[in-house]
Amino acid sequence: MKILLTGANGYIGLRLLPVLLDKGHEIICCVRDKNRLPIDPETKKRVTIYEVDFLKEVYTSDFPKGIDAAYYLIHSMTASTGDFDSMEAKAAKNFNRYMAETAVQHVIYLSGIVNEENLSKHLSSRKHVEEILYKGSYHLTVLRAAIVVGSGSSSFEIIRDLCEKLPIMIAPRWLKTKTQPIAIRDVIGFLSEVLFHEACYDQSFDIGGPNVLTYKEMLLQYAQVRKLKLWIISVPFMSPRLSSYWLYFVTSTTYKLAVNLVDSMRHEVVARDNKLQQILDIKPITYKEAIEKAFIKIEQNLVMSSWKDSLVAGRLSNLKGYIQVPQYGCLKDEQSVKVKNPDAVLENIWSIGGDKGWYYGNWLWKFRGFMDQLVGGVGLRRGRTNPDKIYVGDSLDFWRVLYADKEERRLLLFAEMKVPGEAWLDFCIDENNVLHQTATFRPKGLWGRLYWYTMLPFHYFIFSGMINNIAKTE
Repeated sequence: MKILLTGANGYIGLRLLPVLLDKGHEIICCVRDKNRLPIDPETKKRVTIYEVDFLKEVYTSDFPKGIDAAYYLIHSMTASTGDFDSMEAKAAKNFNRYMAETAVQHVIYLSGIVNEENLSKHLSSRKHVEEILYKGSYHLTVLRAAIVVGSGSSSFEIIRDLCEKLPIMIAPRWLKTKTQPIAIRDVIGFLSEVLFHEACYDQSFDIGGPNVLTYKEMLLQYAQVRKLKLWIISVPFMSPRLSSYWLYFVTSTTYKLAVNLVDSMRHEVVARDNKLQQILDIKPITYKEAIEKAFIKIEQNLVMSSWKDSLVAGRLSNLKGYIQVPQYGCLKDEQSVKVKNPDAVLENIWSIGGDKGWYYGNWLWKFRGFMDQLVGGVGLRRGRTNPDKIYVGDSLDFWRVLYADKEERRLLLFAEMKVPGEAWLDFCIDENNVLHQTATFRPKGLWGRLYWYTMLPFHYFIFSGMINNIAKTE
């Protein structure tokens, strides 16, 4: 069968893709930028990549027509604290317009559990998207999940940050709210098994793990699995705004996502029934088992996808407008050094950031990240998803990967920290085995130039030390 996979480069899409391929389906991956689908070359040969932005005007002329089914995995919660609901509605309506021109029979949408009358803005938006999709010219199946637990998921990484960093927590009262976490492996299982299952046509199903827990119990059980001592003191006076700041400063989440998460965490999300488990004969694993399996992936460096690599987890909405480094009106720091072992140097470049650090003055990088976080930036908290693999669109601490090609021996990064201008960091090894490192800054107004010249003394030591240490292979 020919399957259209929207959100193919998202957290869920990247994990669902290999499962669908293993089942023998022909997959069309829908992405906004075909250059940022982080899959290996062999997998890329097995899929068709189609560029489309469902938030823009609909052009159906070249849209794939002969598709049998589609997965709708488009969400905008992290993009804004205000208008993500209108964005989600617009994307759903445009999706229906595209589908009307195809032969699609079955569409599957991953939503959130919406069983309370008083819903958060996030869950209300998901429910509204359901209503829009039900108007489409196809059979719809909606899977409603609460918290998804797996290596790289936003919920798991937030819990991990809290428990690993804070042995004692002064926590808001919403920690008493009940939820029903589900392992990522079970979400993928439901998504793949429900495809073309006629008993599931035109229905919505809640999916959840076997445990109904409060957020406090989730934190405590995580600590038990990790053998950590954890004390949680709940207080009644922490406002939603303070709660959002609390999550933002302690965890790797963005402030926008923190606001939307706190809004949702005040509402119970518990499944009404488990009838889909019976229909598909799937038995979800427990919350503790989900944590254990997540750490197996983490310890083996096999994390397939991470929410932090989503563009909405940073400053950029697209990469295309920044891949051409400007030449005029810019300030630059250029360093070059002859290297003896270019292959080993290239591996050093491909390992930059995250736990490896930035090869020189790591405490200065951390301080800069802390200062960025104080003014609402991403800081250094995102790290990197894989220790030795880099794909276009990946986050590297407070940088975003614009270009990464080992054959061309070039890595180009764009700064997502808050600066009065725009900044690029370019690494390239030329045909003479000379490593070039170029920091480019396009200042915005007088403040931008003052910022650059204020940082010049630090740049001199940091960039010089960095290239020399990258060039070392012994």
